[in-house]
Amino acid sequence: MKRNIILIIIGLALALWPMGGYQEGIVILMCINCIAAMGVSILTGFTGIFTLGHAAYMALGAYTTAILTVRYGVHWLPAIIAGGLMAVLIAWLIGLPTLKLTGDYYAIASIGLGEAIRLILENWQSFTRGARGFPGIDPYTTRHFAVFIFILLAVMTFNFLDSRLGRELRASRDDSIAASLMGFNTPATRMKALTLSAFFCGIAGSLLGGYMSFIQPSMFDMMKSTELTAVVVFGGLGSMSGTILGSAAITLIMEYFRDISQYRMLIYGLLLVIIMVFRPEGLLGSREIWDLFRRRK
Repeated sequence: MKRNIILIIIGLALALWPMGGYQEGIVILMCINCIAAMGVSILTGFTGIFTLGHAAYMALGAYTTAILTVRYGVHWLPAIIAGGLMAVLIAWLIGLPTLKLTGDYYAIASIGLGEAIRLILENWQSFTRGARGFPGIDPYTTRHFAVFIFILLAVMTFNFLDSRLGRELRASRDDSIAASLMGFNTPATRMKALTLSAFFCGIAGSLLGGYMSFIQPSMFDMMKSTELTAVVVFGGLGSMSGTILGSAAITLIMEYFRDISQYRMLIYGLLLVIIMVFRPEGLLGSREIWDLFRRRK
């Protein structure tokens, strides 16, 4: 309960604090990146399955919402939900054959699947306009709406991780064989984690389209997928609050160093190297931030 109150207070501060247009844009991007990173963390951090293709689910959400709102006149709110559900459907279809893979094999498969989805969007010009991009999207992603969705999904995520299914995810991550012997349906648990993580990324992609008012396949390439996974490792595998802190920190660093854009990726890589050297388990490891305060107290 205290955790939910803290999240709500943070959300009210982000939504109501007076800001200029540039600061509002940073907050919107931070919320979008945190939502996508939470999705990747559900799969990678809490089941141990590394993925390098989740930007494709962002692309599916973004294009589904854009096409529904621009071409078919659907209201943006149900279109955003439809974008998340489209990502869930494709993730379920992809997960049926690929979740049987273990170790690094799924990560390799996710690269190919993510690039395949991007190339389909890039070459299906009659429907997605291809590499030219999709313009004319309504600017429905305001600061208040982005913060509301982020806090709503964050509260849902933390409560989900404390549920029976969340404990199943941790058990399958720590020892899948032992979890199966205890009666857990490990394949079904991993499928639930994959579809839920795809839903988060689909929603994030839909919000990104509403913020940029323009999307194109190159925005959701392998580099974006790698950034999402790196943020999860940066924050700490198995720590959702660490993922949120890491994503927020990386977003702020990348935005405030925009004036020296040619060095931004160098700074980003250097920061990751420093964290991996001095904190190989990530910012918070497998603990949540309130666990640290409780232990210190």
